[in-house]
Amino acid sequence: MATDQGTSTRREQILDTAATLFAERGFHGVSVHDIGAACGISGPALYKHFAGKDDILTHALTAISERLLAEGRARVAAAPAPHQALDALIGWHIDFALGNPSLIVIQEREWSNLDSAGRKRVRSLQLDYIDVWVDTICQIRDDLDPSEVRAAVQATFGLLNSTPHSARISESAMRDRLTLMARSALRA
Repeated sequence: MATDQGTSTRREQILDTAATLFAERGFHGVSVHDIGAACGISGPALYKHFAGKDDILTHALTAISERLLAEGRARVAAAPAPHQALDALIGWHIDFALGNPSLIVIQEREWSNLDSAGRKRVRSLQLDYIDVWVDTICQIRDDLDPSEVRAAVQATFGLLNSTPHSARISESAMRDRLTLMARSALRA
Protein backbone atom coordinates (compact mmCIF):
# COMPACT_ATOMS: atom_id res chain seq x y z
CA MET A 1 0.00 0.00 0.00
CA ALA A 2 2.83 2.39 0.80
CA THR A 3 4.22 1.77 -2.67
CA ASP A 4 0.88 2.72 -4.22
CA GLN A 5 0.81 5.93 -2.18
CA GLY A 6 4.41 6.66 -3.19
CA THR A 7 3.57 6.01 -6.82
CA SER A 8 0.47 8.18 -6.59
CA THR A 9 2.43 10.95 -4.91
CA ARG A 10 5.17 10.73 -7.56
CA ARG A 11 2.56 10.81 -10.34
CA GLU A 12 0.96 13.88 -8.75
CA GLN A 13 4.37 15.52 -8.39
CA ILE A 14 5.09 14.86 -12.07
CA LEU A 15 1.71 16.25 -13.13
CA ASP A 16 2.07 19.37 -10.94
CA THR A 17 5.62 19.99 -12.10
CA ALA A 18 4.75 19.44 -15.75
CA ALA A 19 1.77 21.79 -15.48
CA THR A 20 4.00 24.53 -14.08
CA LEU A 21 6.60 24.00 -16.80
CA PHE A 22 3.98 23.85 -19.57
CA ALA A 23 2.44 27.08 -18.28
CA GLU A 24 5.83 28.81 -18.16
CA ARG A 25 7.37 27.54 -21.40
CA GLY A 26 4.56 25.98 -23.41
CA PHE A 27 4.10 22.29 -24.15
CA HIS A 28 6.62 22.25 -26.99
CA GLY A 29 9.18 24.18 -24.93
CA VAL A 30 9.41 21.42 -22.31
CA SER A 31 11.07 18.03 -22.70
CA VAL A 32 10.62 14.84 -20.69
CA HIS A 33 14.14 15.46 -19.39
CA ASP A 34 13.10 18.95 -18.19
CA ILE A 35 10.16 17.48 -16.28
CA GLY A 36 12.31 14.72 -14.80
CA ALA A 37 15.03 17.15 -13.73
CA ALA A 38 12.47 19.44 -12.08
CA CYS A 39 11.10 16.40 -10.19
CA GLY A 40 14.57 15.18 -9.19
CA ILE A 41 14.45 12.06 -11.33
CA SER A 42 15.77 11.13 -14.74
CA GLY A 43 13.63 11.84 -17.78
CA PRO A 44 13.42 8.13 -18.65
CA ALA A 45 12.17 7.38 -15.11
CA LEU A 46 8.98 9.26 -16.04
CA TYR A 47 8.10 6.38 -18.34
CA LYS A 48 7.43 4.29 -15.24
CA HIS A 49 4.44 6.55 -14.62
CA PHE A 50 3.43 7.90 -18.04
CA ALA A 51 3.80 6.84 -21.67
CA GLY A 52 5.37 10.19 -22.56
CA LYS A 53 4.93 13.94 -22.51
CA ASP A 54 1.63 13.73 -24.42
CA ASP A 55 0.31 11.31 -21.82
CA ILE A 56 1.36 13.66 -19.01
CA LEU A 57 -0.55 16.53 -20.64
CA THR A 58 -3.63 14.35 -21.17
CA HIS A 59 -3.59 13.19 -17.55
CA ALA A 60 -3.05 16.72 -16.27
CA LEU A 61 -5.98 18.17 -18.22
CA THR A 62 -8.21 15.20 -17.44
CA ALA A 63 -7.38 15.48 -13.73
CA ILE A 64 -8.23 19.20 -13.76
CA SER A 65 -11.61 18.52 -15.33
CA GLU A 66 -12.36 15.58 -13.04
CA ARG A 67 -11.48 17.66 -9.99
CA LEU A 68 -13.66 20.61 -11.05
CA LEU A 69 -16.61 18.31 -11.77
CA ALA A 70 -16.35 16.22 -8.59
CA GLU A 71 -16.03 19.23 -6.31
CA GLY A 72 -18.75 21.13 -8.16
CA ARG A 73 -21.15 18.21 -7.72
CA ALA A 74 -20.21 17.83 -4.06
CA ARG A 75 -20.78 21.50 -3.33
CA VAL A 76 -24.18 21.51 -5.01
CA ALA A 77 -25.20 18.35 -3.14
CA ALA A 78 -24.18 19.90 0.19
CA ALA A 79 -26.03 23.17 -0.39
CA PRO A 80 -29.46 23.56 1.24
CA ALA A 81 -30.94 25.57 -1.66
CA PRO A 82 -30.11 26.62 -5.24
CA HIS A 83 -28.88 30.12 -4.29
CA GLN A 84 -26.42 28.60 -1.82
CA ALA A 85 -25.44 26.00 -4.40
CA LEU A 86 -24.62 28.74 -6.90
CA ASP A 87 -22.59 30.62 -4.30
CA ALA A 88 -20.74 27.38 -3.50
CA LEU A 89 -19.99 26.82 -7.20
CA ILE A 90 -18.76 30.38 -7.63
CA GLY A 91 -16.59 30.13 -4.52
CA TRP A 92 -15.15 26.79 -5.63
CA HIS A 93 -14.28 27.97 -9.11
CA ILE A 94 -12.68 31.16 -7.80
CA ASP A 95 -10.66 29.19 -5.26
CA PHE A 96 -9.51 26.87 -8.04
CA ALA A 97 -8.65 29.66 -10.48
CA LEU A 98 -6.74 31.74 -7.92
CA GLY A 99 -4.98 28.71 -6.43
CA ASN A 100 -4.01 26.99 -9.67
CA PRO A 101 -2.96 29.56 -12.26
CA SER A 102 -0.71 27.12 -14.15
CA LEU A 103 -3.57 24.65 -14.54
CA ILE A 104 -5.83 27.39 -15.87
CA VAL A 105 -3.13 28.45 -18.35
CA ILE A 106 -2.47 24.96 -19.69
CA GLN A 107 -6.18 24.18 -19.86
CA GLU A 108 -6.61 27.24 -22.05
CA ARG A 109 -3.41 27.16 -24.06
CA GLU A 110 -2.47 23.50 -24.54
CA TRP A 111 -5.86 22.11 -25.60
CA SER A 112 -4.73 21.69 -29.22
CA ASN A 113 -1.84 19.47 -28.09
CA LEU A 114 -4.15 16.77 -26.77
CA ASP A 115 -4.79 13.78 -28.98
CA SER A 116 -8.37 13.26 -30.14
CA ALA A 117 -9.21 10.77 -27.37
CA GLY A 118 -7.86 13.18 -24.74
CA ARG A 119 -9.81 16.11 -26.20
CA LYS A 120 -12.98 14.01 -26.24
CA ARG A 121 -12.56 12.94 -22.60
CA VAL A 122 -11.69 16.43 -21.33
CA ARG A 123 -14.50 18.03 -23.34
CA SER A 124 -17.02 15.54 -21.94
CA LEU A 125 -15.95 16.34 -18.37
CA GLN A 126 -16.05 20.07 -19.06
CA LEU A 127 -19.56 19.82 -20.48
CA ASP A 128 -20.68 17.86 -17.43
CA TYR A 129 -19.23 20.59 -15.19
CA ILE A 130 -21.04 23.27 -17.17
CA ASP A 131 -24.25 21.26 -16.80
CA VAL A 132 -23.89 21.32 -13.00
CA TRP A 133 -23.88 25.12 -13.16
CA VAL A 134 -26.68 25.31 -15.75
CA ASP A 135 -28.94 22.99 -13.74
CA THR A 136 -28.33 25.04 -10.60
CA ILE A 137 -29.04 28.38 -12.27
CA CYS A 138 -32.13 27.06 -14.03
CA GLN A 139 -33.56 26.29 -10.57
CA ILE A 140 -33.04 29.95 -9.66
CA ARG A 141 -34.00 31.47 -13.03
CA ASP A 142 -36.71 29.30 -14.55
CA ASP A 143 -37.59 32.21 -16.84
CA LEU A 144 -34.37 31.68 -18.83
CA ASP A 145 -33.81 29.18 -21.59
CA PRO A 146 -31.07 26.67 -20.70
CA SER A 147 -29.08 27.74 -23.78
CA GLU A 148 -29.03 31.32 -22.44
CA VAL A 149 -27.89 30.05 -19.07
CA ARG A 150 -25.18 27.94 -20.72
CA ALA A 151 -23.89 30.99 -22.59
CA ALA A 152 -23.84 33.01 -19.35
CA VAL A 153 -22.01 30.23 -17.51
CA GLN A 154 -19.36 29.90 -20.21
CA ALA A 155 -18.88 33.68 -20.32
CA THR A 156 -18.51 33.69 -16.53
CA PHE A 157 -15.88 30.95 -16.78
CA GLY A 158 -14.00 33.21 -19.18
CA LEU A 159 -14.06 35.91 -16.53
CA LEU A 160 -13.03 33.63 -13.68
CA ASN A 161 -10.38 31.84 -15.72
CA SER A 162 -8.75 35.12 -16.70
CA THR A 163 -7.18 35.43 -13.25
CA PRO A 164 -3.70 34.20 -14.28
CA HIS A 165 -3.62 37.23 -16.58
CA SER A 166 -5.71 39.76 -14.66
CA ALA A 167 -5.13 39.30 -10.92
CA ARG A 168 -3.24 42.49 -10.11
CA ILE A 169 -4.73 43.15 -6.68
CA SER A 170 -4.51 41.19 -3.44
CA GLU A 171 -5.95 37.69 -3.54
CA SER A 172 -8.71 38.56 -1.07
CA ALA A 173 -9.67 41.68 -3.04
CA MET A 174 -9.62 39.68 -6.27
CA ARG A 175 -11.76 36.96 -4.70
CA ASP A 176 -14.32 39.56 -3.54
CA ARG A 177 -14.34 41.30 -6.94
CA LEU A 178 -14.74 38.03 -8.87
CA THR A 179 -17.51 36.85 -6.54
CA LEU A 180 -19.45 40.06 -7.02
CA MET A 181 -18.99 40.01 -10.79
CA ALA A 182 -19.92 36.32 -11.16
CA ARG A 183 -23.02 36.66 -8.97
CA SER A 184 -24.12 39.73 -10.91
CA ALA A 185 -23.59 38.03 -14.25
CA LEU A 186 -25.33 34.79 -13.34
CA ARG A 187 -28.27 36.21 -11.42
CA ALA A 188 -29.03 39.06 -13.84
